[in-house]
Amino acid sequence: MDTSDPEITFDADGNCNHCREFLETRAAYVYRGEESDVKLSRAIERIQTAGKGKPFDCIIGVSGGVDSSYLLYTAKQKGLRPLAVHLDNGWDSETAVSNIGKVVSKLDLDYESYVLNWEEFRGLQLAFLRASVPEAETPTDVAIVGALHHFAAKYGIKYMISAGNQATEGILPKSWHYNARDLKYFNHITKVFGATRLRSFPTFGYQKEIYFKFIKGIRTFYLLNYVPYDHLAAIRLLEDEFDYRYYGQKHYESRYTRFIQSYYLFEKFGIDYRRATYSAKICSGQIGREDALEGLMSKPYDENAMEEEKKYIAKKLGISGEEFESIIDVAPKWYWDYPNDDRKLGMIYNAYRKLFNKEKLASV
Repeated sequence: MDTSDPEITFDADGNCNHCREFLETRAAYVYRGEESDVKLSRAIERIQTAGKGKPFDCIIGVSGGVDSSYLLYTAKQKGLRPLAVHLDNGWDSETAVSNIGKVVSKLDLDYESYVLNWEEFRGLQLAFLRASVPEAETPTDVAIVGALHHFAAKYGIKYMISAGNQATEGILPKSWHYNARDLKYFNHITKVFGATRLRSFPTFGYQKEIYFKFIKGIRTFYLLNYVPYDHLAAIRLLEDEFDYRYYGQKHYESRYTRFIQSYYLFEKFGIDYRRATYSAKICSGQIGREDALEGLMSKPYDENAMEEEKKYIAKKLGISGEEFESIIDVAPKWYWDYPNDDRKLGMIYNAYRKLFNKEKLASV
């Protein structure tokens, strides 16, 4: 990690706050042998008991990426009966669609797709781009959680199994990707920079989260934190078992996500998303620091292909190439430059963690 995170701090030994926080807190939620095995076994029993007599005992969001595909495989191996749900936001790569079909079919799982209204969603993406903040993917993040809770409520499912994990995602600066639950921030950007009224978009803020947690009794469980999750080994298993095709980098199963994380953030904000992924893998013992530094020597995108990719993105968003370039060239902004509920949300989630002290990182 480096100062592309404007909020980063370093101690006298040169260690940053992200690595310290991982090693002091989050490392406890990486696989810990028998201790994790016992906790997982108990969690599986709770999930199965809650789903008794229902068609599904849990719900899993699928993207065609490694994490969610491996999670489906692992959940089925552990005896769970998941409903696979995919958010169709119009940006899936052919590889991602193929991967989802292969994994869901071979595992013989039921599947639901939540298709967003393209005009609404396109307007949301343009609003966040025009706001000039790193959170260009917040509309998708909000919709995914909204869609999952929609189907969980529809089928009476009490457990959402998330592919989020500490081994590959335990480090991510807030300045790079601010809280998608902050509807004050979301609504301000939508109102000021958007031109489309939202009628069907599945918004999801902390109030809805409280409703689903405490009224509907829906919980989130991070299963991959309780198994020895090795990213490269997972790719090999998926390739062998499902004829799975890898797409190059974390989250690149979406063409828009690939563009945002490889080009937009890198060129506009100086953010190389690989730094966060590599740092988490270093802290969880999956790679060495020298290997990570070597990986950062090249740019995160293909310079020869990027001009055509920008034309594709602009056309799909319904704007000219010139307008798209002008949006990219606007001076960077950060979440603190706009009205937000950062302080309030911090207090709410801190209170929640204290109230439900067990599995702190496994339920928020």
